[in-house]
Amino acid sequence: MPANDDCVNPGTAARKSRLLIVDDDDNLRKLLVATFSGAAYEIHEACDGADALRLAVQLRPDVVLLDVMLPGELDGLEVCRRVKARADMKETCIILLTALGQKRDLERGELAGANAYFVKPFSPFRLLELVDAIMAHSYRTDTGKERENAE
Repeated sequence: MPANDDCVNPGTAARKSRLLIVDDDDNLRKLLVATFSGAAYEIHEACDGADALRLAVQLRPDVVLLDVMLPGELDGLEVCRRVKARADMKETCIILLTALGQKRDLERGELAGANAYFVKPFSPFRLLELVDAIMAHSYRTDTGKERENAE
């Protein structure tokens, strides 16, 4: 199925860290883009699992904000599994965003390889704080190896 150009944003000007926002809810994606646009992030968007996986492999984002319930054949958990299964993407930070907040849902996210789990509704500013902290830690612990997207 071809990409839906209405919900795929290939990104803006080059920035320090790549962020892929994946959600089929246009309003939530717009809110997250607005929240992260003032920060040092190169923002990309997708609205289904197939586009999310394609962009993740193509762009190698530092962080993926990933809805669990996505339209199409690939849900967020499957996208997470496939990204984490790639040797070249194991370190990609994946934060699941979902309305599913039961203990078994959290466990399924953890088993899929997610690094964090935010239950909707959530504070976009808390999410920004978490991503900022993850990226600060990532750059501090980088062993002098130059990151591909650093500038």
